[in-house]
Amino acid sequence: MKVYLDNNATTALDPRVADVMLAQFLEGPTNASSQHVFGRRSRSRLDTAMEAIGSHLGTRLDQPNGARLIITSGGTESNHQALTGLTDQGSLVLSQIEHPSVLATVKWLEKRGRTLSWLETDQGGLVQLDQLETLISTDEHDIALVSLMAANNETGVIQPISQAAEICQKAGIPLHVDATQIVGKLPLNLEDSGISAVTFTAHKFHGPTGVGGLWLAPEVKVEPVFHGGEQQLETRPGTEPVALVVGMAEALKLAVDEMQDSTEHCGMLRDRLESGLLARHPELVVQGKIHDRLPGTSSISFLKTDRQSMLMALDMAGIACSSGSACSSGSSPPSHVLTAMNRPADEIESTLRFGVSKFSTIEEIEFAIDSISNAYNKLRIKPCVDN
Repeated sequence: MKVYLDNNATTALDPRVADVMLAQFLEGPTNASSQHVFGRRSRSRLDTAMEAIGSHLGTRLDQPNGARLIITSGGTESNHQALTGLTDQGSLVLSQIEHPSVLATVKWLEKRGRTLSWLETDQGGLVQLDQLETLISTDEHDIALVSLMAANNETGVIQPISQAAEICQKAGIPLHVDATQIVGKLPLNLEDSGISAVTFTAHKFHGPTGVGGLWLAPEVKVEPVFHGGEQQLETRPGTEPVALVVGMAEALKLAVDEMQDSTEHCGMLRDRLESGLLARHPELVVQGKIHDRLPGTSSISFLKTDRQSMLMALDMAGIACSSGSACSSGSSPPSHVLTAMNRPADEIESTLRFGVSKFSTIEEIEFAIDSISNAYNKLRIKPCVDN
C-alpha cells in the first residue's frame, strides 16, 4: 500500500475539478484579452470563475472601487507581491514561524534597507500578539506592514488573525495574511475581516497547481512584481490561465460545500493517527497540541531518531510525509518553526509532519500507524543496559 500523508505540501486534484478543467481546455483557444468571440467567451468564463471565488471567500468582487482579486501563479508569488508591493518604505512586522516564501522575501527586502521586527511564539507555536501591541505603542519604527500566516504549515496551529486585524485596524496599519493553509479548510469571510491582503493557492484544496490569488481589500493598492501587458489592471500582466482559474473556482466551491464533513473526517483521522502512535510510544511529542490546529495536520517528534532517516525509512515503507515545509525540506537545516517555538534540540531533530485530506481513509491510517511504529522501533537509539 502507498499512503500519501503530505497534504500540507500539496493535495491530489479532485477528479471533479479535472473534469471541469478538461471541458474548459476543450472549448478552444482561451485569451480573455482578445476582442473576438473566443476572447469574449473566455472573458465571461474568467469573470464568472473569479466572482465565484470571491463569493466562497465571503467577499464581492463586482463593486466599483471594491475588493479585488489578482490571479497569480500560487502562494509564493502572491506573498512576494504583497510584501514588495503594498509598501515601499517603513518597517515590516512578521512572526518567526512564517512560510519560507515570506521569510526569503523579507530578508531580500532587508538587504535593500527595510527594517524587520519579529513576533515570537509560545512553546505551542502560537504567535504572541502582545508583542505586536508593544511594537505599535512604542513606535520605535514606522511600521508599514504586518504579515502573519493564518495557520502554520508545519504544526497546523491556527493563529489569532482576527485579533491581529483589530490591532492593526486601530493603528491604521495594513495586515497581510498568508491564508494558504486555511482557505478551503476553515470558514473565511473576508468582507469585514479588517485584513488588507490575503494569499491563497488552489493546490492546497484539491485544485490545480500553478494558480493562486492575492485578495485586496477595497482601496488597497499594490505595485506589480513585473511589467508587460495591461491584464489585471497592469498589476499582474500576462495572459490569464482561464482553465486553471475555472478549476480553482470549482475546487474552492467543492471545498466550501463539503467543509463540515471534510473537517470532521480529517480531524478524526489525525486524532486516530496520533492516539495510535502514542498508545504504542507514549514518549512521542505532538507539537502544537495545546492549541487549536488544522484538522488534518500532525507534527510529531520521534525522540532518539533522526528525522531524515525516519523520512527515508517511511518512504521505503510506502508512507509519504515530510520533515517540514516542502519549500525547504530538501535542505538539511532544522525546522525554523520548531526553533522559534524553543523546542528542545532532540525534538527539533526528530520531527516529521503528516497531513491527511478528505481522500484519506481509515485503512491508510491504520497501515501508517503500523509502518511508522515499525520504522521508529528500528531507528530509535536504544538505551544501554548493564549486565
